[in-house]
Amino acid sequence: MIQYIIGKIMEDIKMTENNIEFTSVDIEEFYDKDELNKDEFSTNLVVLTEKEQVLVNTLFDRLKSISPESLEVFANRVADLERLTKNIAHFPSLLERQVVAAEIRTEQTLIESLLTNRGGDKMLHLPSKAILGKGFIVAKFHVFMSMCKIALECGFPKSEIAEYQKATLSLMFTIMAEDVYLSMLDNLSIPIDLRQQVAYALIILWEHRSDQNVSEMAPVLEAVWLARKKLAPVFGTMVGTSELLLLSIEMDDQWCKFISTQLGDKEVSMALEEFLFGLSYEEILKLKDILKNKGLSAIGREEVAKFLDKPSIQDSGISSEDPRQFYLDYSVRRDNARARLRMNLPGPHTTLEDHYMRFIMEKNKEKQYNDVYAK
Repeated sequence: MIQYIIGKIMEDIKMTENNIEFTSVDIEEFYDKDELNKDEFSTNLVVLTEKEQVLVNTLFDRLKSISPESLEVFANRVADLERLTKNIAHFPSLLERQVVAAEIRTEQTLIESLLTNRGGDKMLHLPSKAILGKGFIVAKFHVFMSMCKIALECGFPKSEIAEYQKATLSLMFTIMAEDVYLSMLDNLSIPIDLRQQVAYALIILWEHRSDQNVSEMAPVLEAVWLARKKLAPVFGTMVGTSELLLLSIEMDDQWCKFISTQLGDKEVSMALEEFLFGLSYEEILKLKDILKNKGLSAIGREEVAKFLDKPSIQDSGISSEDPRQFYLDYSVRRDNARARLRMNLPGPHTTLEDHYMRFIMEKNKEKQYNDVYAK
């Protein structure tokens, strides 16, 4: 397939001594229709969604006249994704019944396995298709990150750049959703029926590498993230009241309902505090003591970094606008929460993202119940 793509590109790039001419090539031409119709693609794990394919087509069209060298490299990356998808498709569906060494494996046995609280890293207990699928979605994220950079460097219209950024962020949230689901499975404070629902949602995510809950979670968390970056936290009382009020003004009704119904839970309050300040629970406690001992009413970000002997986000080498920074911040809070839970230490044992996903799933479950009852 890679040879086909490169050959197609080189065939359509007609070299002359002084200029380069291009003929129009649709991205669909890069995929053999007969191959796409084979049974091995019944996994439903596709290389590009319809919206993503439109973005790729646009980039291809632009690169033909701007940078044919970049077009060839980019075509290789898309072909790599297609080959990876094809290989993953050889693994059996997680929704099908299988018999392995006299052991019957079904969707239900997988759910039961996921609900077994083992502690530690579950990687070796997860299906091969789940592990391979994560590699695919991460590779796809990198491809779209490259598309964002190309769009910026080539001066695409702001509206188109925003679409590339939105698609990239959506992929990041899909990656994060898997982590959130796995954390929720280990949270024994969540009722078993909801954890069963989480396990099923995780299986569907592994099967198709898409998730309906992400479509609800992503826009809100993205908006919270963007709104949070606009705020300069008042490191005074270290309660975050003013930040929360300013943040909520910019948010939709669903976020406001989440805050109004869940903030009374101390676990949610601590997780939100970590998110708002961009600091760990332990660092927040340390700052509170410093403020009290030094008799300070408030301090700025630079002073916070100095007191904690901690580099600022600018020192991390990643822009605060980069989706990878969002995931990096989340992963630090996630790992800290898991460590506290394992060691039975004070502080939040789950992240804000975990709480919000639970809120969404409980809300959807309630809506389904009401719909059935209404009938």
